[in-house]
Amino acid sequence: MNGFVNGRIPLNARLIQHMDRCLTCRACEVVCPNNVAYGNLIDSMRALITADQPKSVDSPRKLFVINLLKKQLLNKPVRLDRMRGLFHFVQKKGWLHWIRKLSNFGNNKLVRFVAQLPLIKFPHMGVIGEEYGKNNLWKEIYPAISRKRGEVGLFLGCVARLTDVATLNSCIYVLNHLGYTVYVPADQVCCGAIYQHDGAIKDAAVLSQQNKSAFARYDIDAIISTASGCGAQLLESGVTNGRARIADISQFLIANGEWRDVNLAALPEKILVHEPCSQRNVLREQAYPYKLIELIPGVQVVPLPGNNQCCGAAGTYFLDQPDIANMLLNEKMLALEESGARYLVTSNIGCAMHFSNRMYEDGMRVEVLHPVTLLARQMGLKL
Repeated sequence: MNGFVNGRIPLNARLIQHMDRCLTCRACEVVCPNNVAYGNLIDSMRALITADQPKSVDSPRKLFVINLLKKQLLNKPVRLDRMRGLFHFVQKKGWLHWIRKLSNFGNNKLVRFVAQLPLIKFPHMGVIGEEYGKNNLWKEIYPAISRKRGEVGLFLGCVARLTDVATLNSCIYVLNHLGYTVYVPADQVCCGAIYQHDGAIKDAAVLSQQNKSAFARYDIDAIISTASGCGAQLLESGVTNGRARIADISQFLIANGEWRDVNLAALPEKILVHEPCSQRNVLREQAYPYKLIELIPGVQVVPLPGNNQCCGAAGTYFLDQPDIANMLLNEKMLALEESGARYLVTSNIGCAMHFSNRMYEDGMRVEVLHPVTLLARQMGLKL
């Protein structure tokens, strides 16, 4: 990076490839004795490349389809909510698998990935005894069910609000039953992490400001994030309403939950825990999912071997650099198969989809879910 900035290294395909192959997992920060803020450095370097990159240089990060999706969906994620009913219908009809079989689309990484997504679910209705319906949009307020203990905001994210509704519903369910009213601002947007790590720092800052404004009108105790990557981006970009802090759902529930009167059904199973890089290397809160799952009677909680190494998801990395991403995932899949476990929990939607995609292709019967989703299920939520 220093060589490029000072003119000793030219901007060419080799330099861009070298920078693109960085996962931004930030494991280097954890062990660096001088506390070098590598995350800031690589983001700034990519911003310089984006600004100076000649059109003749072909970078995999500049795929037209990816850029189009970012502008049309990540910047306005409510469009993903409005697509939910149609996407659910298409899935039920099996049309996505038919499209995948077409020769022109079958080998496209994005098409193959979308075709293998689990059946899309719908948002929580917030009515006791009637948890779900065919509603596409989230309610603004989900009142506490038991004695009220506080008020929090819920960050939906962008892709997660379509592909990980089960986790968001579970988060609302658990918080409500523990006495927390949950606010869900309709005008919140993507956290900006995908833009930030792609060098579009100004675009990420615009999204950050939009999220600050979205949560500013609520007098809440915390802004809850269910995806560690989003949580890390929100925290580092300073998203707050002046009083509320960014809190990962597992950390918040362990620090603030009253569990003595909560009835949790036993689950005599081995639960493997995957530690996402953003949770381990940025938030430094990898211990909390273990503590949350250990509340369930009968469970055996075991770390997934190799948690100190990235799984290869890394935002859009698994689409941009599939060979390296799959290589990183191979060892984890082998460890998962040897464990004999039926459940794998992870606190990042990108990692969960990366694992699930490979399991689908390999025919492996292991359920991948968020710790709070497993907890909500044992509390009685019908997913």
